[in-house]
Amino acid sequence: MFLYDTAGKKYMDMVSGFAVSNTGHRHPEVVKAIKDQVDKYLHLTVYGEYIQSPQVRFAEKLTSVLPQSLGSVYFVNSGAEATEGAMKLAKRYTGRSKIIACNNSYHGSTQGALSVMGNEYYKQAYRPLLPGINFIEFNNPDHLDQINSETAAVILETIQGEAGIRVPDSKYMQNLRKRCSETGALLILDEIQTGFGRTGAMFGFEHFDIVPDILLLAKSMGGGMPIGAFISSQNIMSVLKENPILGHITTFGGHPVSCAAGLANLEVIIKENLFKDVPVKELLFRDCLQHPEIKEIRGKGLMLSIQLESFEQVENVCKRCMENGIIIDWFLHCDTAMRIAPPLIISETEIRKACEVIVEAIGFYSS
Repeated sequence: MFLYDTAGKKYMDMVSGFAVSNTGHRHPEVVKAIKDQVDKYLHLTVYGEYIQSPQVRFAEKLTSVLPQSLGSVYFVNSGAEATEGAMKLAKRYTGRSKIIACNNSYHGSTQGALSVMGNEYYKQAYRPLLPGINFIEFNNPDHLDQINSETAAVILETIQGEAGIRVPDSKYMQNLRKRCSETGALLILDEIQTGFGRTGAMFGFEHFDIVPDILLLAKSMGGGMPIGAFISSQNIMSVLKENPILGHITTFGGHPVSCAAGLANLEVIIKENLFKDVPVKELLFRDCLQHPEIKEIRGKGLMLSIQLESFEQVENVCKRCMENGIIIDWFLHCDTAMRIAPPLIISETEIRKACEVIVEAIGFYSS
């Protein structure tokens, strides 16, 4: 749970290195898998040229916890590259060029991913970006009729992260799935933050009883090592095989050390059933985070936000928390709220301690 500075002071990590360290920092089984793989080999050749055991074993385990239709895994280096690969795949499979994204979305910072980011502030300096991108309001059923026969894909976060943690209605998600199926548009769900137990299920889409056409994973996927993936059916993924013959290329995607770490990380989550107690831990956070200055607590599982009044208040509270050994921060698209996303291994004692520090800091800067 902890980070340590050069003087030996420890800090409780309440953001998990931005939703990366779901199993904590340096889980012994993940570290062992890394060391074992390093003793065998590092990079051999471009991913896909030769069969490599760490990639195959990880893909096999990953697909075993996914719906049958998500049976083909393309490993990449990051969440942004997963977004890029998925956008290319959707265009190639459907023969269409238009993509719909959501306002206040975040899918990475490369130019394609930036094109589907729903915040102009972070985009305006880099235009022109990709054409054919339209935006709808997240969780607004009235906007679903914008999905039509010209739409290649709809891309959205299963739960919006950088918007300040916004959980959609189940009916909205089911109607979205239905609309995509009716129009032939592919549904791309970004589970880069929500995946691997953070919301109380292995993957966030399980809460809504839907299955995407393409799934994006990264962040907590590697147990601290860099890795990402876009995952689809073998039928959809097969279009990357021809015209052109190499539809998506990556040199370091599926790096054997990252895959070994990812496999160990997933096995830890399954073996220790780390997401089983996440709903209970969420309730404890909600019970302990009581203060008149808190306007709202949003989220699901251990993906929460504390809504305050202003960015100045948030910034001051975060600084005081840091001084008192708690790492907490805010959101790209919602700087008036603070992020709560600790490793899933956090104990009830640690939750109570963290909340004491946060509530004290809010009280210290109360108007």
